Amino acid sequence: MDTNKNLYTVIYSTVLVVVVAVVLALASYLLKDKQERNIEIETKQMVLKSVHLGTEAATAADKAKYIEDLYSKYIKDTTIQEGDVTLQMYICTLDSKDKIYILPVHGTGLWGPIWGYVALKNDFNTIYGTTLDHKGETPGLGAEISTPAFCKQFEGKQIFENGKFVSILVVKGGADPTAVNQVDAISGGTITSKAVEAMLKNNLTEYLNFFKANLKEPAPVVPAADSTMTVPADTTKAAIKTPIK
Repeated sequence: MDTNKNLYTVIYSTVLVVVVAVVLALASYLLKDKQERNIEIETKQMVLKSVHLGTEAATAADKAKYIEDLYSKYIKDTTIQEGDVTLQMYICTLDSKDKIYILPVHGTGLWGPIWGYVALKNDFNTIYGTTLDHKGETPGLGAEISTPAFCKQFEGKQIFENGKFVSILVVKGGADPTAVNQVDAISGGTITSKAVEAMLKNNLTEYLNFFKANLKEPAPVVPAADSTMTVPADTTKAAIKTPIK
């Protein structure tokens, strides 16, 4: 075949595209199980980090086994039913026998998905720990949500104020140091910071009936006239037949 003709160029390009496509498809197929396994380990590691476990994963001789062993020891996967919606939850039983309730959260940042886990103490109000991550936020700005310094701010914060659900506010310019429900926003990462705030409120709102049914000393509340969510005073027992202890 004359290599100078257009037909040769077309045939050569077509064959090359087909070969590359076949190689990529084969690689994807062969690596699928490994990729899924890596995602599973990463998810379990994030769950563990939210309760301050798994801190030595980076130096473990077998990272996957280290994470799997810790997860099996401390974490139990479960679900709760809120009407027609099934919600995921992870229950961590610490060596002290205290239980920590870990809730997955997900939302949208400036450039793509953001997600994480919020761990609550058994008062279903106080945050024990938080871990966050993102797909494509700006390095040095919005990407800072995944850093230990940002996540550590949430420890000890409370999602209720005077019996009213307020979630956690991520405040531009600095949180009020006396506020139990505020953390500092990221300097230069305002949009991502507010996306984290919205993510927490939207996702934690889905668990309000569960919180109410399990609160040790539930406080009576009145539905708010503004956009702040409140805990229903009399509907939770129907939503959750058996509170988790």
